[in-house]
Amino acid sequence: MRKKITVVGAGNVGATTAQRIVDKRLADVVLIDILEGIQQGKGLDLLESGPVESYDCNIIGTNDYKDTANSDMVVITAGLARKPGMSRDDLLKTNFGIVKGVTEQVAKYSPQAMLIVVSNPLDAMVQTAFKVSGFPKNRVMGMAGILDSARMAAFIALELKVSVENISCFVLGGHGDTMVPLPRYSTVSGVPITELLPKEKIDAIVKRTQGGGAEIVSLLKSGSAYYAPSAAVVEMIEAIFYDKKKILPCAALLEGEYGINGLYVGVPVKLGANGVEEILQIKLTPEEDAALKKSAAAVKELVGIIGV
Repeated sequence: MRKKITVVGAGNVGATTAQRIVDKRLADVVLIDILEGIQQGKGLDLLESGPVESYDCNIIGTNDYKDTANSDMVVITAGLARKPGMSRDDLLKTNFGIVKGVTEQVAKYSPQAMLIVVSNPLDAMVQTAFKVSGFPKNRVMGMAGILDSARMAAFIALELKVSVENISCFVLGGHGDTMVPLPRYSTVSGVPITELLPKEKIDAIVKRTQGGGAEIVSLLKSGSAYYAPSAAVVEMIEAIFYDKKKILPCAALLEGEYGINGLYVGVPVKLGANGVEEILQIKLTPEEDAALKKSAAAVKELVGIIGV
């Protein structure tokens, strides 16, 4: 029997995530939203793509959480997208209410599911899902670091004119302006970029990475990124469903690691069949550690505002 994934939110991120899931034949998909007809239409369109793309996955769109029952995985993309000039933090209170309501329904109908949160501001929203669901911490995680690291890798590839397959990057911290790209741990075929690029080029890449989401928002005028975020979500799903034990940067609950306690922050984790199976603690310089603590403090401020 195929696994079942519910994608909450039928906007660009949710619909593209659903498409990537079935293209890779990972699971049947339930696309749910409060809208009328949009998710049903997109679900039917994806279903009708199956004969062309040779997948037998079933896809439905619905307004009823009963249809999501017994999902193995739930991806939460619901919430308002950023508009030009709007920070992720501006979204906080509105999206808190949305994610809280969604999580209550998910916990009711799929109490054994894994939760991947994509809604912004990411770190506060995944903390919301964790507190509201009552699920163990290994089953609740946030997609952010993979996306931010992918952006950094893309910029390095452009600068060095090498294949993205040669590049491995790590971006830690909150998914926002205080994220912490780590050039020392970002490599090209194992060689740190600090050995390959001058400081000013690295600084420019770091700055562009930190503003990667805002750059796309400003170009699109209405809406935000969805191709790269959906790709990052599916990498997490594959690591879990195939029990890959893959090391990826994700938002995970820290309980003393990196000197941070009780907060969801982006760190390298081992993803496998049990979700977040291990948090890896890498050595940071005093400057990197201070940047991570600053990022965590920004997350803590948001969490404090919404009381989770």
